[in-house]
Amino acid sequence: MKHTKTAFSIFFLLILGSFLFIWLENELAFREQLKERSLPSGLHPIVEEKRDLLVNQAAEIGIDILITDGYRSPEEQDGLHSQGRNTPGSVVTHAQAGESYHNYGLAIDYALRLDDGSVVWDTTRDGNGNGESDWFEVAAIGKELGFDWGGDWQRFKDYPHLEMTFGLSIRELQQGWRPEDKME
Repeated sequence: MKHTKTAFSIFFLLILGSFLFIWLENELAFREQLKERSLPSGLHPIVEEKRDLLVNQAAEIGIDILITDGYRSPEEQDGLHSQGRNTPGSVVTHAQAGESYHNYGLAIDYALRLDDGSVVWDTTRDGNGNGESDWFEVAAIGKELGFDWGGDWQRFKDYPHLEMTFGLSIRELQQGWRPEDKME
């Protein structure tokens, strides 16, 4: 009886060890694949779809918006980051290349478009005359569509910014993780 228990314990440990070995081998291979992934070169398809819905739903309530930014290359991001630091202009971002959800195709920026075609970043404007700020109405639509809004941030308020993180941190994105990895 004692030999049977010992044999069973050894067998169980061998099976468990085999499963752990296979899992670890697969996990290490996946981590290597993550390192080799290239950056996206455009908006994520879900973000693109939600962007279009945002524009259409805003138009339905009489607000014309312009998407002023979407995917940003690392070079574009560094150019924006240098603004107000090394180049003329105001500081518009604290994120360097690889530190913005724009760099992974997961963020958009918007502005209000006036009847004459000009664009404004006026957060108090009530162009549709319903007594509410058009800017905040658009932000509310964005949040209903699943975006996080930069106006809700505690430190640096980024009112034109909407992003979908899919539960991924910037660090995870830098490591190669993508929304598809979280949606499986």
